[in-house]
Amino acid sequence: MNAYTIRAATLADVPAIAAVYEHAVLHGTATYELVPPPLAEMEARFRAVTGDGYPYIVAEDGEGRLLGYAYGSAFRTRPAYRWSVEDSVYLEPAAQGRGIGLALLLRLVELCTELGFRQMIGVIGGSDHQPSIRIHEKAGFRHLGIMEASGFKFGRWIDTVLMQLPLGEGRSTLPDETAYPGTLLKG
Repeated sequence: MNAYTIRAATLADVPAIAAVYEHAVLHGTATYELVPPPLAEMEARFRAVTGDGYPYIVAEDGEGRLLGYAYGSAFRTRPAYRWSVEDSVYLEPAAQGRGIGLALLLRLVELCTELGFRQMIGVIGGSDHQPSIRIHEKAGFRHLGIMEASGFKFGRWIDTVLMQLPLGEGRSTLPDETAYPGTLLKG
């Protein structure tokens, strides 16, 4: 069955999110973490992202099984970066190659645009991580460059691919300085 829905994530989703992330940590380069964080840490991360006003979404099948998730977070914490958001998308292995990652990313783009962010940055682990690079390209991201050998995992050096997508008016207008996106960024 290929049917799935995308909805806002809740704290009840975190155990399934943690399972998807654990697989990514142990078997992929999408994250440079080497040891899967415990459930309590994943719950704390979820609360931090959502508490700061960033969107966090999940895709689930018709039986309520989590297929993947995506969220926005601070690209960098310095105040001048407050209009930029970094995307993260993770899929259960069985959900890969079905268009779910692209659907999650496109919905995340919509939500971040609605929140007033002006740039989305994709930080992709592995220049050989073609599925992630392709979904970013399909979503309209452009390549910024590659940070060569910037990570070391699985006994090898890993490149980091940087991609960017303007959101809303992008840089064509100045942002409303009184309406910062997210809550962490108001300082």
